[in-house]
Amino acid sequence: MENRVALITGGVRGIGGAIARMLAGKGWHVAASYRTSHNKAAALLAEIQSAGGTAAIVRADVSNPAEVEDLVAQVEARFGRIDALINAAGPYRRVHLLEETAVGWHSMFDNNLHPVFYLSRRVAPGMIERKWGRIVNFSMANADQQVGQPYITAHYIAKVAILVLTRSLAKALAPHGITVNAISPGFIETGSLPMDEISNMVKNIPAGYVGRPEDAASLVAFLLSDDAAYINGANIHLSGAWGV
Repeated sequence: MENRVALITGGVRGIGGAIARMLAGKGWHVAASYRTSHNKAAALLAEIQSAGGTAAIVRADVSNPAEVEDLVAQVEARFGRIDALINAAGPYRRVHLLEETAVGWHSMFDNNLHPVFYLSRRVAPGMIERKWGRIVNFSMANADQQVGQPYITAHYIAKVAILVLTRSLAKALAPHGITVNAISPGFIETGSLPMDEISNMVKNIPAGYVGRPEDAASLVAFLLSDDAAYINGANIHLSGAWGV
């Protein structure tokens, strides 16, 4: 797996940052995109390079198709190809459905769902040509149950749609040696939630603890490996049995 190239959106903090660090440590060339976290981007690049890894950090708004084209072109120019795409970008908006605005509604689809389509469509031709590729998308635990979510409706619908898109891409790309799978996290401690909220969450998690970004990174590394070559179109819960 060494010297293969992975493009990770939202790849400089939280789950995306953990994935970038882990893959770089395993010998992958890592390209991570970000939109606003400039300081974390610079720190991640320095960390990977100081550990002997190879990385490129690119600012891009992946909700914009034109910027997606430019992002992929930059990564291909730097590394020659993209072997794996990890769609980890996905902002979260909590607001009651009846108080949601048209702008807020559209933003959840523009930033969570549409980039998966834009990026997958763009990197697929190169993977098809090389007869090998991996795409990993992020949904959320219990999205496959399609339960009512009055406070995160648009975000939740986008995550449900990602599961459908993942399965459709898997069927379309499997004949070419490409796998497309989804990971559905539950509660993952990324440093963005107060400790009292985390304590309340733990009470509802059968495993008894909140997951770590490294848990997601380990699962991504497995799905990118040749050991996972026959896993295609799957939705894997990463939730300590919450939401199942």
